[in-house]
Amino acid sequence: MIKQSVKIFLLGLLVGMSFSKVRGSDIPKKNKQPNIVFFFVGDMGWLDTSVPFYKEVTALNERYHTPNMERLAREGMKFTQAYASAVCTPSRVSLMTGVNAARHKVTNWTLIKDESPDNDDEVVKSPDWNLNGLSPVPNIPHTFFHPENLPLLLSQNEYRTIHVGKAHFGALGTPGENPLNLGFDLNIGGNAAGGPGSYLGIHNFSSTWKGSGNTLLDLPGLEAYHGEAIYLTEALTREGLKAVSKAVEDEKPFYLYLSHYANHPPREKDERFYQNYIDQGLNELEATYASMIEGMDKSLGDIMDHLEKLGVNDNTIVVFMSDNGPHPQVPQNLPLRGHKLGPYEGGIRVPLLVKWPTVTLPGTVSEDCIIIEDIFPTFLEMAGLNSLVNKSIDGQSFVPILKGEPSKSADRPLLWHFPNTYFSPPYSAVRKGNWKLIYYHVDQKFELFNLKDDIGESTELSNTNKIKTKEMAELMTKLLKETGAQMPTIIATGQFVPYPDQVYSLH
Repeated sequence: MIKQSVKIFLLGLLVGMSFSKVRGSDIPKKNKQPNIVFFFVGDMGWLDTSVPFYKEVTALNERYHTPNMERLAREGMKFTQAYASAVCTPSRVSLMTGVNAARHKVTNWTLIKDESPDNDDEVVKSPDWNLNGLSPVPNIPHTFFHPENLPLLLSQNEYRTIHVGKAHFGALGTPGENPLNLGFDLNIGGNAAGGPGSYLGIHNFSSTWKGSGNTLLDLPGLEAYHGEAIYLTEALTREGLKAVSKAVEDEKPFYLYLSHYANHPPREKDERFYQNYIDQGLNELEATYASMIEGMDKSLGDIMDHLEKLGVNDNTIVVFMSDNGPHPQVPQNLPLRGHKLGPYEGGIRVPLLVKWPTVTLPGTVSEDCIIIEDIFPTFLEMAGLNSLVNKSIDGQSFVPILKGEPSKSADRPLLWHFPNTYFSPPYSAVRKGNWKLIYYHVDQKFELFNLKDDIGESTELSNTNKIKTKEMAELMTKLLKETGAQMPTIIATGQFVPYPDQVYSLH
């Protein structure tokens, strides 16, 4: 009865909106392309928020203060099983293209052209991966060529595409370094860097104040704030607000990609919120991290308030997501196991909130599994451009879920692939239903978990459930072959690490 009342209320609201004026225009709002705000943050764990994504409130939920995430959750849908890659650039290339990291082969973070950040390993060597990142131009060595990126398709179909914050799509000196080459009409603060030199305006957001002379991490378009006592998150927010105002003034639908560097290192306190956490008894590192989170949350609130002020709130979709789990420096997201870079849930499970006025019922929760490459087809469908979605991509639109339709993704397999030797043993992982299998490339060992019964991945089942392990190994092999996934090379033999089904057949 309550659900029916809500539906009737929303139907009345939608009908009423269809006759409303849009900045003096007689165009009905329901026929206008919706604005889209993608609020994308760095290195934020599933539980680094006061919004409980777990079935119960955790200690971290009680520690952090994110009232605007709470507000977004009340006004939209909360996804409790959303995933990204375990490290930043692979996630960013996937959201831009709809392609899984195993297929696009940008499997680790990028920065210096033709230089890999991977470490030496005594047993295996990383494959010849796309260490120069995403490229809109063909024939750039070690790049994933993809000309029809998400912002370009939106820009070609009336949208004003606005990039504010972290890009990290391509290496220095390659076309993918600059968001303007990837379909964005405006770029503030985005280049090849994965993190800023500094979060502090008094240091010009640069690391040169340390005497290093290194300008690789300097950010473009923020010179007006140099020397000011302002935090980077706030400066980026102000630029985002200005760009949105201009788009509304020009009567253009907009795609705002507000990609905060927070909460990525370096760890620098946001003085607006830091002392409150010290007063709670947190140590300096914990309080610094918490202040970065709250500053990010304030930005979200500022954006939402601005949409209301401009009168476009009812025609603007707001999506909040993180690019991977938290850095090993910061508290573990218990009960999840692991951190950024690793295959456990702590490294890949992330917060996802979606507000779509008149479409998504407020205060709803979805337990459907969503992965980062799903953003691409979802945003295109939201914009009415689903005919532009290439059917060969890996991502699947979750618009039906947002509309309250029955899920069709219960048995959809999800794949993660990290064949790189970088502060984590290289691995592949697959999830299907409640089951998750991890395959470690160095020693060719398996770990099997039932996430429904064991979200903390504490009970390893590969030896006690050999049938399920074999089934999941065969599924993983099928997905790795379909995507053309690269495997590391065994140094002693010069052979590629075998596929998981080959290894398991020997057990």
